[in-house]
Amino acid sequence: MKRSELAEYIKETIVDVLSEATPEEVNAQKDLNKELEKTVELSKELSEDVDDDTAEPTSKDIAKKDSISVISRKLQDTTKEMKSVVNKWKKAEGEEKDKQLERLKQLTKIKKELEGLL
Repeated sequence: MKRSELAEYIKETIVDVLSEATPEEVNAQKDLNKELEKTVELSKELSEDVDDDTAEPTSKDIAKKDSISVISRKLQDTTKEMKSVVNKWKKAEGEEKDKQLERLKQLTKIKKELEGLL
């Protein structure tokens, strides 16, 4: 086999393999990439600040005299987590779906408290 034939064969093989991905597989890969980005972001936050700032804000935390920027960041984090929980809730079934719903209710309560502070 000549070098040019080999190169052409490799190109055709790569195109065939890459074109075999279905739209479901592409969407699943996008979801996995989003989850990976979240994980990387959270690990960076945890390594930068070992403090409890990245954890879910409690009523006690909210009662503190935080600056608007801190409250805003907590609100964004809560909203982001709510979106994640909603996606999990859509995919879940049975008891797991109930757990996700309860978590979503908790996050909604926290979100409303944070919006009230802003």
